[in-house]
Amino acid sequence: MGGRAEKAAEGAAPAQADLRHLAVELRRLNGELTRVVHGFATGQSLHPTDVQALAVVLDSAEPVTPSVLRRRLGLTSGAVSACVDRLERAGHLRRVRESQDRRVVHLQYVPGAQARARKYFGPLAEATDRVRGDFSPAELDVVIRFLGSLNEELAAVESPRA
Repeated sequence: MGGRAEKAAEGAAPAQADLRHLAVELRRLNGELTRVVHGFATGQSLHPTDVQALAVVLDSAEPVTPSVLRRRLGLTSGAVSACVDRLERAGHLRRVRESQDRRVVHLQYVPGAQARARKYFGPLAEATDRVRGDFSPAELDVVIRFLGSLNEELAAVESPRA
C-alpha cells in the first residue's frame, strides 16, 4: 500500500491530535479563569456575569453603553439592567450621562473598585508574568496573535439557541 491516501491520513493524524490538545488546554484555561472569576464574584456578592461585564468595561477602548454590554454578553436588556444595578450598588460601576445627548448612558469602572479587583487578581497577574518569562518576545507575539485571532473568530460565531 503506502499510497497517497495512506500518507495523507498519516499527515492528518498529528494535526487532529494538535487540535484536540489545543482544545483541551483552552478548556483547562477557561476552567481555571472561571474558577478565579467565580471566587471574585462570590467575595463581592456579585454574579459571575457581573464580573464579565466589568471586564468588558475595563477592556473597551470606547465608552461602553448598556446596549454594547447587552451585545457583548448576549443578555437581554432586562438582564443588563439588573447586572448594572448590582454593579452600581456594589460600588464597581457608575452610570454617566453623555454631555451631548443626555439619553446616552456610559458605564464607567469606579477607580476604587479597580484597586479591589487588582488586589484580588494580583496572584493571577503574577502567575501570568512568571509563565511569560519562559517565552521569548517572538513566541509571545505568536501567542498574542493567535489569541487575538481566535477571539475575533469566536466573536463572529452566532450562539445557537437551545
